[in-house]
Amino acid sequence: MVRTPLTPEERERGERLGRLLREARGGRTMAEVAASAGISAETLRKIETGRAPTPAFFTVAALAATLGLSMDELAGQCALVAA
Repeated sequence: MVRTPLTPEERERGERLGRLLREARGGRTMAEVAASAGISAETLRKIETGRAPTPAFFTVAALAATLGLSMDELAGQCALVAA
């Protein structure tokens, strides 16, 4: 299966998600948050840095629950911006 390349807008959305998660993490370590969410620290690192701009839904849901974030709020703040 060949994946369609991401648009610049989709990459920006992934970077926004990463920033929101990094800010919500605050003083907690990446390893601590990742373990609580049931993912690897490397996966969290990739999401936070935008290298994984389209993480799986359940990964985002687990991170949101761990960080006390609303999925509605995350979706609203990460919506695609019209060009």
